[in-house]
Amino acid sequence: MERLQKYMARCGVASRRKCEEYISQGLVAVNNDVITELGFKVDVDKDRVSFNGSIISPCENKVYIALNKPEGYITSVKDEFDRKTVIDLVDVKERIFPIGRLDYDTSGLLLLTNDGEVYNKVIHPRVSINKVYEALVKGNFTEEEIKKFEVGVDIGGYITAPAELKVIKKEKNKSLVHITIHEGKNRQVRKMCAAFSHEVITLKRLSVGDIKLKDLPKGSWRNLDDKEIEYLFKLGK
Repeated sequence: MERLQKYMARCGVASRRKCEEYISQGLVAVNNDVITELGFKVDVDKDRVSFNGSIISPCENKVYIALNKPEGYITSVKDEFDRKTVIDLVDVKERIFPIGRLDYDTSGLLLLTNDGEVYNKVIHPRVSINKVYEALVKGNFTEEEIKKFEVGVDIGGYITAPAELKVIKKEKNKSLVHITIHEGKNRQVRKMCAAFSHEVITLKRLSVGDIKLKDLPKGSWRNLDDKEIEYLFKLGK
């Protein structure tokens, strides 16, 4: 027996968390009975599960993708306002979903998959994965500001975990910096910089753990290699 939301994630419907929303919304049926109970379990060998009226089954072919997300795309499978989503950029037959998110006006590395187990490994709070961002900001960080950045920043009712800020290049009125965090609060990097009156001009994610953006062109994607996939499998162990 397997929890319904876990089974749906294995079928590539969406992440486990998103599948829980679908269940609560009454979009899922087991043997033609609509299920809204999150603790419901299915017999994967006997039960027939449908989502939005279509029978679903586990994905045989797992895919793991790295995308260089451009600005102007929503990190979602679909958008209620019909805006462009990251799924529009990836041409695969499998039904994939993004792991985590990047803001509409942020570019850089985004991982996508149809493997619900890997999704949960990456986003689980107990797995601290460093994410490195490259930010062009207004002004220059002082040594005192950098030290404060490294012990945690108040971004409005929340103190961030210790982070790392490395100045790459300084100009008269702006700086290029690399910022390393392992949390994923909404617009966190922008808010952390704003706390010191350094507005972010552009923001790009360079890496998620051991997986790097490298020279992947903006708007392009690639399949993860065996070493990168093995790294994802080992997370949380």
